[in-house]
Amino acid sequence: MKSKPRIRGLYAIADTQYLSDAGLAAAAAQAIAGGARVLQYRDKKGDDARRRHQAAELLALGRRHGVPLLINDDVALALEVGADGVHLGREDARLSEARAQLGAAALIGVSCYNELARALAAQTQGADYVAFGSFFPSRTKPQAVRAGLELLRAAKRKLRIPIVAIGGITPENGASLIAAGADALAVIEGVFGQADVRAAAERYVRLFHPPVS
Repeated sequence: MKSKPRIRGLYAIADTQYLSDAGLAAAAAQAIAGGARVLQYRDKKGDDARRRHQAAELLALGRRHGVPLLINDDVALALEVGADGVHLGREDARLSEARAQLGAAALIGVSCYNELARALAAQTQGADYVAFGSFFPSRTKPQAVRAGLELLRAAKRKLRIPIVAIGGITPENGASLIAAGADALAVIEGVFGQADVRAAAERYVRLFHPPVS
């Protein structure tokens, strides 16, 4: 079986809250051009036909550039369009159910908020990565629980799978998360809420390749 890509670098979340239907694919293409290594499709608006079309469009884009597409929350949609995987929150399908439906090759990530025990359990159950946050105030999820740098440090010591940080991350505060143990930074507004999506993505990517002094 082909080995799975390891989650790392800029994890760009294409959220239709910030993107028009007409501009979704073009913005995602700019994020990839700027160096995004993972793309997630996040849509909370409903309309199954539109969601299938958009997910398939983003999947084709990702395949052209070697960037995996994950679907937020929706295992059925991921299965229907043949996405590379899914990201699961607390209220979504169980990891074991998602794995049974999507197969061993799928990338499955789990939101762990500020809970290291949840991350350890997810690793045991076969998650490919875990996500912690919110680390900073976020307009996307203003009521999200807050996670701290010490959680990242502890997780780095105890986990073998990649760690994704999410929540209010900017090019100015992201370096501290990487230093504490984040393998990837998941960003919505900081990339897709900007006038120049490619340039915004590049600013995050540079955090993973700091200049040598």
